[in-house]
Amino acid sequence: MQASPDIMKIGVCAPPEYLERLMDAINDLVEPLYPGYDRAFYYWPVKGTWRSLPGSNPFIGKIGEIEVADEVRLEFAIKEKDLTSVLRLIREVHPYEEPAIDVIPMYSWKEFIPSSD
Repeated sequence: MQASPDIMKIGVCAPPEYLERLMDAINDLVEPLYPGYDRAFYYWPVKGTWRSLPGSNPFIGKIGEIEVADEVRLEFAIKEKDLTSVLRLIREVHPYEEPAIDVIPMYSWKEFIPSSD
């Protein structure tokens, strides 16, 4: 196993109408991680909840009120070299003032299986 992972798993929730836009923009930006494949994402419906505090500019909801909204959870893996660009792109495309973006270092499963070459 190498000293540090060079792959990052990204997770972010967004309104469903932004899903395709996010996937297309991310796919156009990154080097494919999986040989022979691109646009490799997972997504599923979730419920998001939050309360916007004074001074915020909510995309959905009103200041001081608890909001519950239908969202999609989008997850994907990228090479570490693409991380900063992907985070900037999500901030540009995502409609929320403060999107919650998870960045999780990960190892490729291929690092644990000897090559048959």
